[in-house]
Amino acid sequence: MRRLAIAFALLLTLFAPTAAAAAATAAAADAKPAEATLSFANREIAVFRASLLGYDPATRAQRSRERIVRLDGADLALPVRTFAVMVGDIPGLSLYVGDNRMFTLVAADIDPEDRLTLEQLGEQARTALAAALEAQLAQRRWPIVLNGMAHAAVAAAILGALVWLLHRVGMVIRGWLTRRHDAFASTESPHWGEYLIDFLLRLMLLVRWVIIVVLGYAWLTYALEHFPLTQPLGHELIRFVGSLAHWFVAGLVDALPGIATIAVIMFVTRAIVEAVGRFFAGVQSGKRQVSFVHRETVSATRRIVVFLVWGFAVAVAYPFIPGSGSEAFRGLSVLLGLMVSLGSTGLVNQLMSGLVVVYSRALRKGDFVILDGVEGVVSEIGSLATKVVTMRNEEITIPNSTLIANPIRNYSKLAGTQGTMLATKVTIGYDAPWRQVHAMLELAAGRTPALRQEPRPFVYQRALSDFYVEYELFAYTDRPLERAATLSALHAAIQDVFNEHGVQILSPHFMDQPDRAVVVPPDQWHAAPAKPPAPSAR
Repeated sequence: MRRLAIAFALLLTLFAPTAAAAAATAAAADAKPAEATLSFANREIAVFRASLLGYDPATRAQRSRERIVRLDGADLALPVRTFAVMVGDIPGLSLYVGDNRMFTLVAADIDPEDRLTLEQLGEQARTALAAALEAQLAQRRWPIVLNGMAHAAVAAAILGALVWLLHRVGMVIRGWLTRRHDAFASTESPHWGEYLIDFLLRLMLLVRWVIIVVLGYAWLTYALEHFPLTQPLGHELIRFVGSLAHWFVAGLVDALPGIATIAVIMFVTRAIVEAVGRFFAGVQSGKRQVSFVHRETVSATRRIVVFLVWGFAVAVAYPFIPGSGSEAFRGLSVLLGLMVSLGSTGLVNQLMSGLVVVYSRALRKGDFVILDGVEGVVSEIGSLATKVVTMRNEEITIPNSTLIANPIRNYSKLAGTQGTMLATKVTIGYDAPWRQVHAMLELAAGRTPALRQEPRPFVYQRALSDFYVEYELFAYTDRPLERAATLSALHAAIQDVFNEHGVQILSPHFMDQPDRAVVVPPDQWHAAPAKPPAPSAR
């Protein structure tokens, strides 16, 4: 048994290379060679699909072209004929120009989809070769070349005239539009016509270049058709435009139902958005009272509802958009999704913070506030940030996430129609009658122009300290941005009033107890400008 196994292994070793070579040969025989096209004078003559006499299709096409190129002027005028031949044991059809054989076709060169006979294939090749030789011969005749050049030159002159005329007409239209644009721009308020003219100017530039390209394409097609060698190229350009127009028209016709559906969806959505806008405008103006919508949150709620309505409309209309199922749309969707995923963290945080600020109704436009150490008037409450104008006329933008993380001091929230409240403190000794101090502080407030007299200013005694009484004057103003200037004017008025009535703004600190009691005698309780109380009726 052991000897039989060794003998069997030796046989496998000897015949394995032979079997592998045979398999490679069979695979090579089964592999179909790549087809090659024989072209001459910009015309397709024949397509070789099979190897013949050891030559693959590419080599057959190359050798055939070399034979055609070697033909001289006299040979080009000779007739093209076909002859049935046998290539080994394979029947074929050879094409001759005079006595010069150009190439041979066999049955394997026939395209299975065409279902032609070898004779029909040979006739097609003969006709194409004859046309190519005729074009090559005609291209050598000067009258024909000069005729083509003349046609091309005339067409070029017409092209130049049309481009010049187009330029002149464009300059006239552009000048008229520019004058209209300047007229709209000179007005104080923005006009929609200014932006429309900007759009028309850019559109006109685009249309002009499109017309120039179309005219140049037409000239090139016309010129190529008037030379024998380039006639096929001119025909190809015409066929390209025809196929492009057919594709565009067919695509437009196919897309019409989807476009009509999208138009209906957008029309209905627009009507819904307008109705929503009118509803919220009524709520904001006070004409409508809705329990679940406050006037401070109307603007944000309207934006959210409109966004949801348009988002739903886009989702419904998306499948009807022409090309929505193409790879380009899919790639764009993936790109947008990636961008949103990478950049949405901070954005969503700011948006949610903005909703908290709006729906907490902590701020309103025009409120005098202190936000994160910034003191000023709220000029805008956005989805991402809030803008505050300070007393120095600086506009400061504060992210909404910062607002919800810090206290918000709103001096106008509870003021209603009274205005923003201002307050200032002064400390006066116990020897000054408190009624007189109240009256003098109120008189100083009345002399300050920026302060309102209704509601009337008032004074509180905030503390009875060891050495003085602490008085605080409260007043209202309609100019919160001028708070610093108003306080300065109020302080100046307080000093003037106290000086006029001989009362010192002094907070004494005693080192020793005075010899007399630091009190205000009753006869001085109503010292000017304080008014004594009216006598009570008994």
